[in-house]
Amino acid sequence: MTVPARTLRRLAVAVTVAGTMALSGCGDGSGSGGGSLTLGFVNGDTSGFATCLQRAVEREAKEQKVKLSTVNSQMDAGRELANIEDMIARGVDALVVQTVNVDALEGGITKANAADVPVYLTSLATENASGILGAAAVDLRRLGALDAGWVAEDAGGRPVKVGVVAGSPGASSDLMVTGFTGALPGNATVVANQPGMFNPVKAREVAENMIEAHPGLDYVFVANEDMAFAVRKTFDAAGAKDVRIVTENGTPEGLAAVRDGRFSATVANSPTVIGETAVSNAVALLGGEVGDRAGGEKPDKITHIPLTLITAKNVDDAPQYCPK
Repeated sequence: MTVPARTLRRLAVAVTVAGTMALSGCGDGSGSGGGSLTLGFVNGDTSGFATCLQRAVEREAKEQKVKLSTVNSQMDAGRELANIEDMIARGVDALVVQTVNVDALEGGITKANAADVPVYLTSLATENASGILGAAAVDLRRLGALDAGWVAEDAGGRPVKVGVVAGSPGASSDLMVTGFTGALPGNATVVANQPGMFNPVKAREVAENMIEAHPGLDYVFVANEDMAFAVRKTFDAAGAKDVRIVTENGTPEGLAAVRDGRFSATVANSPTVIGETAVSNAVALLGGEVGDRAGGEKPDKITHIPLTLITAKNVDDAPQYCPK
């Protein structure tokens, strides 16, 4: 992608001029930071993960001395497009986007490209990366496969029944689930796969259905820890305390659940690391100074965020989940 001339001019000024001016957001947005480069952050929802991601983006924007304006798409692809259009109208130099659905994002990227506003993605990268500035991407298939590997090792070759509480239909949940189910061994049979919509109340309903339809369930993969807590409580209340739950996030609460056995494993997927990497790399790729997070070198277009399977054996090694 060609970086617009106005962005390069502003970056040149930012090297010599320090500022403390804030860009005020409108609607459900907010503003922070200083300097001459302006980033717009389009967040996908208000989950715990998204909230921590925004904190990391805001903190790194201050560290990088760039202005930041934020909006939230509330898990609505139509609102996401409107938010991208709004950010373009505000005159931002680049967008950082935690998308609702990577397939639906195509229209937003097209709009941004037409306006010479580069797009940097968090968590996911588009299949064709030519239209984006870059991405701090999580290999969600590998995330699911890490949990499946734990199930395979724990099952030890015996026939087991597995349930899946997915998120909302769309790229992130679909990739996690296919990574999990595709990496299960032949002795593991997936007997139920239902969306929990990343909502603990919905996840509880799904768990109740699984208990009734599959009383002999051995393991359940849950697409995030918020839902996993609801699923755990539902199983325990029904007397199914032996069902082992694997999940993802690595929150302090999730790590505590791994320690005391409520969760058997979780995959540490740190929004702090994602948010810091996204802002630092976006600034560097736009032509700014290369920061410490980039290792002193120009970052790759696609940066793969590290993932770690956390069990009771290594729970103390989990990365920080949310900025303090």
